[in-house]
Amino acid sequence: MAQWTSAVGAAQLARLLTSQQDRPAGPGTKRPPAYRSLADGIRLLVLEGRVPVAARLPAERELALSLSVSRTTVAAAYEALRTEGFLESRRGAGSWTAVPAGNPLPARGLEPLPPEALGSMIDLGTAALPAPEPWLTRAVQGALEELPPYAHTHGDYPAGLPALRAMIADRYTARGIPTMPEQIMVTTGAMGAMDAICHLFAGRGERIAVESPSYANILQLMREAGARLVPVAMAEGLAGWDVDRWRQVLREAAPRLAYVVADFHNPTGALADEDQRRRLVDAARSAGTVLVADETMSELWLDPDVEMPRAVCAFDPAGSTVITVGSASKAFWAGMRIGWVRAAPDVIRSLVAARAYADLGTPVLEQLAVNWLFGTGGWEQAVELRRGQARENRDALVTAVRRELPGWEFEVPRGGLTLWVRTGGLSGSRLAEVGERVGVRVPSGPRFGVDGAFEGYVRLPFTVGGAVAEEAAVRLGAAARLVESGATGAGESLRPFVA
Repeated sequence: MAQWTSAVGAAQLARLLTSQQDRPAGPGTKRPPAYRSLADGIRLLVLEGRVPVAARLPAERELALSLSVSRTTVAAAYEALRTEGFLESRRGAGSWTAVPAGNPLPARGLEPLPPEALGSMIDLGTAALPAPEPWLTRAVQGALEELPPYAHTHGDYPAGLPALRAMIADRYTARGIPTMPEQIMVTTGAMGAMDAICHLFAGRGERIAVESPSYANILQLMREAGARLVPVAMAEGLAGWDVDRWRQVLREAAPRLAYVVADFHNPTGALADEDQRRRLVDAARSAGTVLVADETMSELWLDPDVEMPRAVCAFDPAGSTVITVGSASKAFWAGMRIGWVRAAPDVIRSLVAARAYADLGTPVLEQLAVNWLFGTGGWEQAVELRRGQARENRDALVTAVRRELPGWEFEVPRGGLTLWVRTGGLSGSRLAEVGERVGVRVPSGPRFGVDGAFEGYVRLPFTVGGAVAEEAAVRLGAAARLVESGATGAGESLRPFVA
């Protein structure tokens, strides 16, 4: 049986390799042999995630024709990649991309830094801001006032409090997506929602298609559930999804589930447009794949002129293809562990039934607090405060990074909480390691990819501003200089392919 889960055509690979020519090698760099440049180019595409791990590469003759090089050059490049562990081959099955066994692979997302360490370390590990006071305190006080009637019950609401389910349904209806309370289940955060969905739809060994890169904690949740992750590369920059690539993967890999973040994607910040959403829903429906749309960032537009597209579920009126996940944790506060699932009533019933063997239900007091926010207008005012904080932090961080690290590349997202940064060929894993030594904590790119991709990236969240953002960039600059100098034992920088 072949070990690859997707395929890259010769013409597509040639385009990706040619695009690297816009990234010149450093001054004084001796031009390597053609086969070495080709091998390094493919290796870079794998490490950056632009070609997924376990993607079948074109045959030697096909790629040679597309690149206008000799077949000998391609054969030598493939052999070099096999020797280095970036390519595996089997007679009759072809060759597919890999990551060397010795490379560090992402284990899980970064856990929050302990409070006692905050004085000496700038924490850019988690994309979460402090609570938007006074709204947290007011919401808890309002919840306490509503609590007495519930205290006289058993307090066990596996589907969520009826009042909150109705409130969430009404909010979807107000967005032009008719929704009944029977289509809502309240969960313990978005992670609780995704855990329930994965266990219901994707048993051990099932395939789940995911964006590449994607949210680190969700990827790890899926791994621990025993899923086989099928990465689908994002379009360049902030362009959103490559829907043609999605259609190909859904058709060929036939995954049971697909997980996407359409609204200010974590980590890239991309916002999928309406045409992309419509086409992806159609592709998932045709393939028989359940599409899970994560909306946790949907209210975090930071620029006032952003026009938000309709929700992904708006393109699935029958409710047979799309399951939506929402949460209060990103838009309001990470400590408010309230999430929800919107799906067809029969799916909600199945999720609720399975919950008896998981967490039973979500804390009543927190549900009442979110319900108070939704019902009083406090949510809108708190989220507006959150947008202002994130906008100021984003602008400060962007300015500081551009000043201290002018060789790093990124596009500024118009919403969300994260900046996805290409580190000029430096190892993101080494930067993360050295960063902790110089007092800044940053997650490396491979945490957001499948099997070690995105080595040339780091994610920077908008969690600090002002002088702290400036100091974070100074420390990142110090870490980058150490990695670049080789003082930490880092490997050589990545070279572009030149045919």
